Amino acid sequence: MKKIIAIIRPEKLENVKAALEEIECHGLTVTEVKGRGRQLGVTESYRGSDYRIDLLPKTRLEIIVKDANVENVVQTIVKTAQTGDIGDGKIFISPVEDVVRIRTGERGEEAV
Repeated sequence: MKKIIAIIRPEKLENVKAALEEIECHGLTVTEVKGRGRQLGVTESYRGSDYRIDLLPKTRLEIIVKDANVENVVQTIVKTAQTGDIGDGKIFISPVEDVVRIRTGERGEEAV
C-alpha cells in the first residue's frame, strides 16, 4: 500500500475529486493548507503599497491506495490538476505499513 499526498491549487479540487471518482478511487482526506515552492509567493498592490504574500493557499489530498492503483491515481491527479503554470503543486508517494478499519477491525489492503 502507498500513501499519496498531493498538493494542488484549491480551484482544481472539484475536478480532481470527480476524476478520482471516475477511476473508483473514493477515499480521500482534504485539508486546506498554505505553502510555497519555487514561485516564492506573489507581490500585490493595495492602495499604492506593494506587499508580498509568501504563503499561498493550497489544497492537500491524502489518499491510501493499493500498490497496483498508484500509477493510475497519480496520472489522474496530474492530468486533472495541471495548468502548466508555476504553482500547480507536487505529489509525494510513500509506503504504508498497515491500515486498520476501525468499524470492522479489518487490516491491510482489505481495510483500504
